Amino acid sequence: MDTVISLLAPLLTSLRAVLEIVSGDSRIFSGESVRLTCSIPDVHKSTWTYLWFRESKQLPQSGKDLILWNAKVQESGKYYCQGVRDTLVGNMHTLQSLPLEIYVDGGWAILQVPPHPSLVGETLKVTCRVRGTSQLHEVILYKDGVEVMRQNGLHPHFYLNNLTLEDQGIYSCRASWDEGRRTHSVISADASVQVLEVLSQPVLEIVADNNLIPLKKMKLICHLQYNARAPAPAINFYFYKNNNRLGTATSENHDLVQRTPGQYSCKAKVPELGISRWSEPESFGQVTAPQMLMPHTLHTRDPWPLAPTISSPVLSQPPAAEPTAARPSPHRSTATPTFIQPTEVSTQSTTPPLKPSQPAPSTLLSTVQSLTQTAIPPPLNISEESDMSGGSDMSGESDMSGESGDMP
Repeated sequence: MDTVISLLAPLLTSLRAVLEIVSGDSRIFSGESVRLTCSIPDVHKSTWTYLWFRESKQLPQSGKDLILWNAKVQESGKYYCQGVRDTLVGNMHTLQSLPLEIYVDGGWAILQVPPHPSLVGETLKVTCRVRGTSQLHEVILYKDGVEVMRQNGLHPHFYLNNLTLEDQGIYSCRASWDEGRRTHSVISADASVQVLEVLSQPVLEIVADNNLIPLKKMKLICHLQYNARAPAPAINFYFYKNNNRLGTATSENHDLVQRTPGQYSCKAKVPELGISRWSEPESFGQVTAPQMLMPHTLHTRDPWPLAPTISSPVLSQPPAAEPTAARPSPHRSTATPTFIQPTEVSTQSTTPPLKPSQPAPSTLLSTVQSLTQTAIPPPLNISEESDMSGGSDMSGESDMSGESGDMP
């Protein structure tokens, strides 16, 4: 019974159908035509039939090409195709193609942009088309509602050179032309422009599952997105522990390494394009770091050790000369305590070397004479307060101006 059920289930291959535009554009006016074609990257050149979809609805066409004649606004949407062929064990299906969005505009102006994302460093061409054969005298390009380019003449094309991620956004255009004694001005609907990095920043994953414990190994995986145009140049991966490279370059995005604590990272490099990207370091296990000495909590001391017991809870400090350098913040750790001597000292200090049990002296009390331990009364536990302060719409007389909408 299980065998029968498995034979009835559709078979899928790892092949993915490829959908492209043969003629026309992904953004057209109503009444125009566009032709799509579906191909299967099958090295065996098998015979395939084709399934076509708009959104989730299957279309009646079954050939290699799909033509939208005299397109209607209702035919806008995302199109897919899929290959299918008959085998001895049943129908075998490819994976669905990536979507291709067709936009049919019923208005007067269209901003035509590439249907697929552009890459950083490339040049992007966009075209502001007006229905009919009107001779334009001015075209304006907007990004996110702000004018970015303006040109006069008959050329409706704009070129965005050396693209960056900041060029991604929502674009539209406004076109103006004269007809008779009237100036007409129309604005297109919005069009989305997507810009991708050729090589995204890698993300390192450390896999230390139970299957690798007996081998004392763990797996490093370097995840990234590589968007180079076909044929894509080779990409190399490098893995590092504590900034020391582990082994040689590999074309695989993973490596098996010794299971030891440390800081791990990976690098992806495309030598032909001169591009390389590093991941952020990832820690594994107990990573030892240099010990940082925490500063001692400062306590006020009695400036007159031989005086009788003080009944007032507030102690006044005698004035002291300002030090030549700023006192370090008590909230910042330093590897070695630094003692800053004042420029003017009223009395000479002959403080003996500190014993391990003695706290470090406060730099604020460096002008007070050190006294013998037997003469120092018990200190008051009054914490010193740390003072951190130191000192257009361009429409003419035309009744056609406004946003592109359906033709009457």
